[in-house]
Amino acid sequence: MVDSGGGGEEGTDAGPPGHAGGSRGVVAFRRRDRSSRSHLANKPQDFQIRVRVIEGRQLLGNNVKPVVKVNVSGETHRTRIRRGNNPFFDEVFFYNVHMLPSELFDKSINIRVYDSYSLRADALMGEFMVSHCVIRKWLLLSDPEDHSSGAKGYLKVSVFIVGAGDEPPVDTGEAGGEEDDIESNLLLPAGLALRWATLSLKVFRAEDVPQMDDAFLQSMKGIFGESPGKKNLVDPFLEASFAGQKLCTSVMEKNTNPEWNQVLSLQVKVRDRMTRNDAIGTTHLNLAKIASSGGEIEGTRYGFDLSANTGESEVGFLPAFGPCYINLYGSPREFTGLPDPYADLNYGKVERITVLLVVWLCHLGTSQAIKGIENTFLKYQRRRKYCLCAVFHNASMIHDPGEPIQFEVSIGNYGNKLDNTCKPFASTTQYSCAVFDGNHYYYLPWAATKPVVVVNSFWEDISHRLDTINIILFITRHLISNLDLLKNTISAKASDREQVEVWVKLLTQLEEDLESYPLPELVGQPHLTSLDLQLKKLRDSAMATIRGAAGQMREDTKQIRDCVADIEGWVEKLTQLAEEPQNSMPDVFIWMLRGEKRVAYSRVPAHQVLFSRHSEQACGQFCGNTQTIFMQYPMDKNKGLKVPVQIRVNMWLGLSSEEMKFNSFSEGTFSVFAELYENQAELFGKWGTTGLVGRYNYSDVTGKMKLKQQYFLPPRGWEWEEEWFVDPQKSLLNEADAGHTEFMEEVFENETRYPGGDWKPASEHYTDVNGEKNQSLEEFALPEGWSWEDRWGADLNRAVDEQGWEYGVTIPTDDKPRSWAPVEKMYHVHRRKRMVRPRKRAEPPAGGDPEGWEFSSLIGWNFHRKERSSDRFRRRRWSRKMAPEDRLGAAAIFKLEGALGVNTEEKESSDSTKAFGANTPTVSCSFDKVLFPFVPNAVTDPFAHVSFLHLSKTTEKLKSTLNPTWDQTLIFNDLEIYGDPQSLARDPPKVVLEFYDYDQVGNNELLGRTVFPPLVELSSNGDRTPKLLWYPIMQKGHRAGEALLAAELILKDKVRERNLPLVPPMRSLNLYMVPQGIRPVVQLTAVEILVWGLRNMKPYELAAVSSPSLVVECGGQRVESAVIRNMKKSPNFPSSVLFIQVYLPKDEMYTPPIVLKVIDHRPFGRKPVVGQCTISSLERFRCDPHVITAEGIPLSLYVPVSLMSSTAPHLSISMDENRPLLEAQEKETEDWWSKFYASMGDRERCGVYLQKGYDTLEAYDNELEDLPEFNGLTDFCDTFKLERGKKQSKDDDPDVVGEFKGSFRVYPLSDDPGVMAPPRQFRELPDSGPQECLVRVYIIRAIDLQPKDNNGRCDPYIKITLGRNRIDDSDHYVPNNTNPVFGKMFEMSCYLPQEKDLKISVYDYDLLTRDEKVGETVIDLENRFLSRFNSYCGLPQTYCISGVNQWRDQMKPSQILDNVARLKGLSKPRTEDNGNTLTFMGRDYTLAEFEANKEVHHHLGPARERMCLHVLRTQGLVPEHVETRTLYSSFQPSLSQGRLQMWVDVFPKSLGVPGPPFDITPRKAKKNILRVIVWNTTDVTLDEKSITGEHMSDIYVKGWMPGMEEEKQKTDVHYRSLDGDGNFNWRFIFNFDYLPAEQLCLVSKKEHFWNLDKSEFRIPPKLIVQIWDNDKFSLDDYLGVVELDLRSLIPPAKTPEKCSMEMMERGPDKSKSQQAQSLLAQKSVRGWWPCTIDKDGKKELGGKVEMTLEIVGDEDADEKPAGKGRDEPNMNPRLEPPNRPDTSFFWFTSPCKAMKFIVWRRFRCLFIMLILLVIVGLFLGILLYSLPNYISMKIVNPMG
Repeated sequence: MVDSGGGGEEGTDAGPPGHAGGSRGVVAFRRRDRSSRSHLANKPQDFQIRVRVIEGRQLLGNNVKPVVKVNVSGETHRTRIRRGNNPFFDEVFFYNVHMLPSELFDKSINIRVYDSYSLRADALMGEFMVSHCVIRKWLLLSDPEDHSSGAKGYLKVSVFIVGAGDEPPVDTGEAGGEEDDIESNLLLPAGLALRWATLSLKVFRAEDVPQMDDAFLQSMKGIFGESPGKKNLVDPFLEASFAGQKLCTSVMEKNTNPEWNQVLSLQVKVRDRMTRNDAIGTTHLNLAKIASSGGEIEGTRYGFDLSANTGESEVGFLPAFGPCYINLYGSPREFTGLPDPYADLNYGKVERITVLLVVWLCHLGTSQAIKGIENTFLKYQRRRKYCLCAVFHNASMIHDPGEPIQFEVSIGNYGNKLDNTCKPFASTTQYSCAVFDGNHYYYLPWAATKPVVVVNSFWEDISHRLDTINIILFITRHLISNLDLLKNTISAKASDREQVEVWVKLLTQLEEDLESYPLPELVGQPHLTSLDLQLKKLRDSAMATIRGAAGQMREDTKQIRDCVADIEGWVEKLTQLAEEPQNSMPDVFIWMLRGEKRVAYSRVPAHQVLFSRHSEQACGQFCGNTQTIFMQYPMDKNKGLKVPVQIRVNMWLGLSSEEMKFNSFSEGTFSVFAELYENQAELFGKWGTTGLVGRYNYSDVTGKMKLKQQYFLPPRGWEWEEEWFVDPQKSLLNEADAGHTEFMEEVFENETRYPGGDWKPASEHYTDVNGEKNQSLEEFALPEGWSWEDRWGADLNRAVDEQGWEYGVTIPTDDKPRSWAPVEKMYHVHRRKRMVRPRKRAEPPAGGDPEGWEFSSLIGWNFHRKERSSDRFRRRRWSRKMAPEDRLGAAAIFKLEGALGVNTEEKESSDSTKAFGANTPTVSCSFDKVLFPFVPNAVTDPFAHVSFLHLSKTTEKLKSTLNPTWDQTLIFNDLEIYGDPQSLARDPPKVVLEFYDYDQVGNNELLGRTVFPPLVELSSNGDRTPKLLWYPIMQKGHRAGEALLAAELILKDKVRERNLPLVPPMRSLNLYMVPQGIRPVVQLTAVEILVWGLRNMKPYELAAVSSPSLVVECGGQRVESAVIRNMKKSPNFPSSVLFIQVYLPKDEMYTPPIVLKVIDHRPFGRKPVVGQCTISSLERFRCDPHVITAEGIPLSLYVPVSLMSSTAPHLSISMDENRPLLEAQEKETEDWWSKFYASMGDRERCGVYLQKGYDTLEAYDNELEDLPEFNGLTDFCDTFKLERGKKQSKDDDPDVVGEFKGSFRVYPLSDDPGVMAPPRQFRELPDSGPQECLVRVYIIRAIDLQPKDNNGRCDPYIKITLGRNRIDDSDHYVPNNTNPVFGKMFEMSCYLPQEKDLKISVYDYDLLTRDEKVGETVIDLENRFLSRFNSYCGLPQTYCISGVNQWRDQMKPSQILDNVARLKGLSKPRTEDNGNTLTFMGRDYTLAEFEANKEVHHHLGPARERMCLHVLRTQGLVPEHVETRTLYSSFQPSLSQGRLQMWVDVFPKSLGVPGPPFDITPRKAKKNILRVIVWNTTDVTLDEKSITGEHMSDIYVKGWMPGMEEEKQKTDVHYRSLDGDGNFNWRFIFNFDYLPAEQLCLVSKKEHFWNLDKSEFRIPPKLIVQIWDNDKFSLDDYLGVVELDLRSLIPPAKTPEKCSMEMMERGPDKSKSQQAQSLLAQKSVRGWWPCTIDKDGKKELGGKVEMTLEIVGDEDADEKPAGKGRDEPNMNPRLEPPNRPDTSFFWFTSPCKAMKFIVWRRFRCLFIMLILLVIVGLFLGILLYSLPNYISMKIVNPMG
């Protein structure tokens, strides 16, 4: 897979627009964040994604109704629908996810804006993809299908992710400023900043593709006509995926070495086509590793500039790769048709197992088609021969013996037993049976003859890449070693001089390493690619930067502790530089096989064992060195909890041309043998070959391959050195007592009977546990070297009767009982009795059969030395030694290739290599024996198995403790280690400690494991002493604790033993203490314990903890407190101080922990431990006993207090009640909220409060107890969590069962008894009895609450719980608000310490269902009450006797100051000059110096009290404050559910009545009226044509305020405007509630008709005015809009000619008269504004409107009434009907006017002509009609 990690992002919140990432060209080193992906947790976690949609700007479209949809991880939320092109949303969406951090990083946030008017596919207005944190940034919306189409608008959002323990960033939400400047605060989508690119992969060929089809399928192919001779059961093709696209090469049928020569333009997977597509292997190419933006080399805090030294300005480069082979890893191949249990390994989901093939990739290109190409990179396919040798020194920590074990070493396909395409090598060790180590584990008994494996392979020569890796890792190892030493020095509290020495050594060695070991030059190197050159440049630049930063650190560092983080960053950077993407050398795999089954594996990178001719530093870390490897199970779900085997192996890998260099690394004497086994069976009492079934006379070790001595031929270059000889294989013998010092022989005595008859001996009188025949008691012979411990006796510790018999019923056909019962019944016919006899080893075991035979009862693996009566099979090994023809030393083993010979009589000779390695040479290495006594010292942690090589021992078992101290030394005498002592000193074997929890019933549970090296002492003077160090205890890959350990491996002189150290003293039988030279130096130390009380104890075994006491353990000393008689009445201890004298180490690193145990005293003497706590570090409790501190009785308890018998009822203070809270003489703007806003820095909201010199308070962004200056309010006593039991997994939270209130003081004592003891630290303690207190809880507001309703909101209200008192404020819930302002004070009474936990919860109100908890916070009132920081009531800045800052404490400042002086052991303060001068702590104070340049107002109190208060504020006491507390829920206990701003006051009732509480009632919105008079319009677009062809519009104006769309108003219609002018004289009236402090409108309305409550919205005050064209028989036409922000109103133009679109643009170049002004301050304005319309994405002028805007207060509205439109009261001003032209009418309602002004005016000439023509026509018609008659009458003339 080509992973795009580290590629481009969709913008940056730091760069200018158009830049898609970072600062390329800035060359310096930057330390990566510690929370980078390389340090991410590998388990799912809770995360909360918060998206705040604030507002939109310049959205395209006309009359749009935008809605924003946000999609995160498949979950979509949408905002409310708004109107206009500049909508204001201000809505927050919460997304709770539970996933891996790495998966979360791959998620993106999709933000889309839709037009809710449109139902078509074009409803999408714009989109943006976000993948990182942004705070109040503008997003440029674009078309997702075409990024080049330009901007579709802008959207302001805040996006961030909150993890466990994270504090969400503060989004102030302040309007205006730089964030309103879109261009300078804009994020661009990736498509607008980056060009489209094509990733091209040129795929040439693959090699050694394994068989994937099973044998059954191959036979089916043969039935259907395919040739059965073909063995290439694979049809490979390659699949590449990138960015969601996939392409595949062509399928190469029946080909294990396919050649594609194709280019794919676009997890690389190679698949087999038959049956289903089987993934063979997977690899990933990370673009971050084959490309660089140059950002890896950026500035450090030391200001080192690399460009000044190298001249390089940029080291970034585009993606490049190859030509190079890549390796694919998948599951182990078994060639079976059964389902593969490790199929997931083929997809790279877990550890990749075996190298399966290589794929040829090349440079990234630009082609887009899948097409064939010519292979022009043949030179990159040149191979060279590599030789690999592995010597196995030890295999131990095997859990059970099982079948014989062998190890296989392979690199790629070479050495794999299941691969028959390569020559057979001696790649497997001989089979060996595990032997018990006498304590816990098993090991392989190789003794002085170590197995050796040899593998030759062929790979590309990439030594220049691997040499670079090894050099960087060599420098990194030095740096890590020195860094660990520096950390240990710091943690051990070493002197500054020692720390500086270690620190200087680290920097010096780092600089020397970077300068002395340059990376290899690439000129002339083979297989050189473009990526090699780029990586060389990048690595050189980074290493030069680190070298320069190290030099700069010497000059700039002030605190060595501050350097650790930067040095860790260097380590991380060097580790990244050591990653090589073009590593074509596959890893070395070591497999452990039980029989023929692969059980465990280990993977060793080839570069770690590679020899280099470049330099010694370029050789691998373990090249020729012995390393300890813990093998692991494939797909181990327990993550290494159980180790299958520990091996010590020495490996060497190098070119065959350099094989002679191996001689200098090799140890011991190498021997090469050919071997075969002679097999015989017993038949009729004689041994021979007749009875062999399925075996050959001569065979391999498995007995499955027939061999003969005469067919063995030595490999080329080798010759026989000796003749065949019998060579017994001792490591395969499986004796039952092997490794044991004590053994129990057993035999079962059997009897039978008929039902109801007498018992008689059975036919097989003596058998084993399985019923097989065994020897009788008399026939059991005592083996040599053993002695009997007792006589034969019946085993009664089983389910048997009193004589040891157990009874059963025989079942045919084997006539053996299947189950046994301890009680005899009539139907029982068989019984048996187990007879046992212990024996003990007295001498080492003797040899076996003199002829070398090994015996077994059955043909299999279980062989033993001595012949038994039940044995039916025997064998012996024949060996023949070989030697090289030309003496080459140890390197001659690399010439061993191929098999020694095959049986030519066998017809199926083609399958002779089927059993790989069966006839390959056996290589071994013999070492001299060296004796070592091994001494590990353990000082801490539970019962453990200590393993070293093939031996193990167990510590003593300690009970009921989480932090046991053993003080124990385990001694392994005469430990035989084979090899060179000097080599052993360089790479000593590791000591393994496994810690267990002892369980009497079940299996012991593994708690963790630690591994550490011993100190090897070879000299006889013993000048070095091992040092105790803390080593981590790991469990399933996680840290589970620490162990204080040391181990010493001492070379034992064979002649004399005087060089051995003295045996340490014994604490008891076989338990040695830690020697004095290793034991830390101790000092007599006093530990004072303040045991104040217990809190919140949970029941134990269903019973409440009623009478507890506390046990304190430290350094072997133990002290117990008095018993609390009644936890309910008084949870404090009767006596409060305990004292211990104990010897503690002077070195803080070795200081043992303090263990606290709470014991409950129950009836019948039961004292269970109901809770315990471990305090690991005592550093913060150390003190100087002779320095007087101010700790002691808290200020609130100095005045004697008396107990109250009853508790006053709790009270909720309502500020609307008529009670004397505060003097109401100040103006409205000078309330408590003015003080709050002034303290928050919001000067606009506080008004003139600061100018009057009034107090401000401290606004803390977190909890008061989290502030470092107040020491967590634990100065009097700390709170320690008590736990019970142990966690089931690391993910489980500890089971907290209670709290202990107390503290400690640790200080040294003199060993001289004559020296006076220092004074005690805990004195003048307060009364530990209950105290009745008055508690006032001020809840100001909540911030970013987690929504609980489906609409993305919640209806929050407050619940308060204090002991049994509860306040439910659900009647005053705030509907539909995630940022509610509560402004409430609650007052209640309580008894401390019984009711110490104040729980404040925020709930979501639901009408029908149960209210849901949003979150809660808990405040420990007792800590605040007892603290010396005066946290029970904060100190104000001034002492006021009236006003908003009136004094509210019970004691005056002078009384509090007297208490402070007494606690510090000082004289009382002295005042003079009527209180204007005060002397305290030897210093004179004056009132003038505190109140200089301050306004003195009439609320101030007497000068003396003011003076005392000013001095008090210099003593570090808690000031008047508001704290911000995080809300948590049980659903996601580690994630913030919102925050609550509040504070708490606690007053003891015994001191009197406190001052009046503050009035924090929220401010009310002011009612205002916006009067808009629309006078005229001009230049309105003429949108229609009349029937007469004239351009005209029927104009009217519509207006509304956002959020109040239902109150939309419009003017009457100006009909038939022929020139774009309109006359209206129309008044709009909009009532709105305005919050001057926030400059927002408060809109209360129901969102839907079914809502029960009105929702409150805070919306900017804006006016939207639109011009429309009226249509009666169709939809009205939209002509233009103007949007006016009343807070920053664009000044109108005085005349329409000066009104243009340019005047609406904002910018600093505007003149003062053109700058935006607030209408709320100006009150009234009149002029012309332009209206615009969007056409084809461009703004055009749609008209101009003349208006008067006037803001009228609610109190002025009655004095200046006005009606809507021109309705009454039509005044202020009076609006006359508009003087519209006569042509302005509606034709349908005025037909006469229509004829007059439309028809007659335009066509009057035509009408006159028509009338004349009609008249003439009529005349002519009449004439023609009457003329004939007239003529005839004239002619006839009847009248005569």
